[in-house]
Amino acid sequence: MDIDETSLTPIFLQVAEWLEEEILRDHILEEEQVPSTNQFAILYKINPATARKGFTLLVDEGILYKKRGIGMFVATGAKDKILKKAKNRFVNEYLHKLLEEAGRLNIRKDELIQMIGEEWDCVWEEAK
Repeated sequence: MDIDETSLTPIFLQVAEWLEEEILRDHILEEEQVPSTNQFAILYKINPATARKGFTLLVDEGILYKKRGIGMFVATGAKDKILKKAKNRFVNEYLHKLLEEAGRLNIRKDELIQMIGEEWDCVWEEAK
């Protein structure tokens, strides 16, 4: 993980987003223990309170849970929750803007679907 101190994203959110990404990539699995906030803070040279704030955010969202005296673990269903949150963010941050711009340019629904299909094929072809 690279902490970007110049980013507009607060460090505690960078911590939470990094943990979510690790869960999405199956680098940290459901029901697996995550590093303690103190270990995390030492490893990434951040304030333990900042690390704790990022972890607590994920506890509040049901992505992590605490086992008293043992540590924090990834909750069952965490990956699905993260995917759902990411898809909602995609719709709100990208799709709405795309549809607004398509409307401004008088692009019909069928035209837009065709454009997306063509671009989809190009992107996935290049990825091979």
